[in-house]
Amino acid sequence: MASATFTAPPVRARTSTPARPVTATDPALVRRAVKAAALGNAMEWFDFGVYSYIAVTLGKVFFPSGNPTAQLLSTFGAFAAAFLVRPVGGMFFGPLGDRIGRQKVLALTMIMMAAGTFAIGLIPSYATIGVGAPLLLLLARLVQGFSTGGEYAGASTFIAEYAPDKRRGFLGSWLEFGTLAGYIGGAGLVTLMTALLSADDLVSWGWRIPFMIAGPMGIIGLYLRMRLEETPAFAAEVEKAEASRPKVPLREMITGQWRALLLCMGLVLVFNVTDYMLLSYMPSYLTSELKYDETHGLLVVLGVMVLMMVVQPFAGALTDRIGRRPVIAAGCVGFLFLSVPAILLIRQGSLAAVALGMGALGLLLVCFTAAMPSALPALFPTRVRYGSLSIGFNVSVSLFGGTTPLVVTALIGATGNMMMPAYYMMAAAVVGGVAVWFMAESAGKPLPGSAPAVEAPATVASATVASATEK
Repeated sequence: MASATFTAPPVRARTSTPARPVTATDPALVRRAVKAAALGNAMEWFDFGVYSYIAVTLGKVFFPSGNPTAQLLSTFGAFAAAFLVRPVGGMFFGPLGDRIGRQKVLALTMIMMAAGTFAIGLIPSYATIGVGAPLLLLLARLVQGFSTGGEYAGASTFIAEYAPDKRRGFLGSWLEFGTLAGYIGGAGLVTLMTALLSADDLVSWGWRIPFMIAGPMGIIGLYLRMRLEETPAFAAEVEKAEASRPKVPLREMITGQWRALLLCMGLVLVFNVTDYMLLSYMPSYLTSELKYDETHGLLVVLGVMVLMMVVQPFAGALTDRIGRRPVIAAGCVGFLFLSVPAILLIRQGSLAAVALGMGALGLLLVCFTAAMPSALPALFPTRVRYGSLSIGFNVSVSLFGGTTPLVVTALIGATGNMMMPAYYMMAAAVVGGVAVWFMAESAGKPLPGSAPAVEAPATVASATVASATEK
C-alpha cells in the first residue's frame, strides 16, 4: 500500500477543533499513475494521427471506388463513426468507474483501445474479402470509439485523485503531453513511411505497420495500469459507503449535476473546437483552401505540437500558482481577439507567416491543454466524478469538437469566406468565457468530496503506511 489517509495532529489552542483527515500519497506512485494515464491518451492520439495522415491509403485499401474523393469521404466516415459511440461509451464506462473503481475500468479501456487499433492492421483488403473489409474497419472503429468514451475522463480523474492539491495542475498537464506525443508519433511514423516506401508497398502492406504497433503499446500500458492501486479518493468513498461497490443512479449523474455538466460542456466545447481546428483541420485548410505546399504544411503543424509539448508542463505548473480560471480565461480572451490576426497571417502564405500564426494559436491552446485535466475533474464530487465527467465530456466532444472540420468546411463552402475558422474559434471562445465566469477556482483546494491531499516526505509516508498496514 503506497497511500493512506491519516488524521493530522491537533494544534494546541484554547478551543479544540476536530482533527482533519489528510491523504498522503507516495510520490513514486503518483509518477506511475501519471505515466499510466498519459500512455493511454498517447495511444488514442497515436491512432488519431495515423488514421488522419494515412487516410488516402486506407481509402484505396478499403473503398476502391476509383473516385479519390469518394474514397476519402468513406474513410473519414468510418473515422467519424467512432465519435457517434463515444457518448455511449462514456455512459457505460463512467458509471462503472464510479462503482467498481477507476483502475479496473482504465485497464479495460486500454485493452479495448489496443485491440481495436491492432485489429485494423489485420483486416484483409477489399480486394481479398470484398464488402466485409469496410464493415470490419467500421466495427474496429466502433470498438475504439466506445472505449475512448471512458478513457479521457477516467485518466484525468485518476491523475486528479492521486495528485497532491498543490501540484494537481502540473501533474494533470502531462495527460495532454501524452496526447501531443501520441499524435506526433503517429503522424511522424506515417510521414516517414510515406517517404521510405513506394506507393504500391504502402497500399499492399506498409499501411498495416502503424496499427500493429498498438499491440505492444497496449501490453505495456496495461502492465503499467495493472500495477497501480485504486485512487485514495475512491478508496475513501468506498469505505465511507461501507460497501465494496457504491451505486449511483445514472439519473443522479445527470440531473443531480446539471449545473456542473453545463459548465463542463462549455469548457470542453472551447477546448475541443480550438484543438480540432488547429491539429486536425488546419493541415487540410492549408492545402485545400489556401493551396499551400502539403509537406511544409504538415511540418509546420508537427512543429507547433512540439512547441506545445515544451510549454505544457510549465503552463500546468502556472495553473497551480495563479489558478485554473485565469489561465483558461486568458486562452478564451486570446482566441477572441487573436484568431482573426492569426488566420490573416496564415493566409499570407509565406512559411514564416504561417509558422507565426499557427504558433500563436498553439500557445493559446496550451492554456486549455494545461488547465483542463485538473479543472474538469474538480467540477464533480468523488461519488459521481468519473460518470458525470464522462457524459459531459463525450457529449460535448461528439457535438462540437469532432464536427469542427466538417462544420467549418461547410461554412466556407456556403459563404465563400476564408475567415470562417477564425469566426468559429471566436464563437467557441465566447462560450468558454461564460463557463469560466461561472466556474469556481479549484487550484490548491481538495477535490469536492475528498480529503485534502498532500505529497508527504518519504519518511512520513512510510510511517503512515506502516501504521495503516498494522491496523
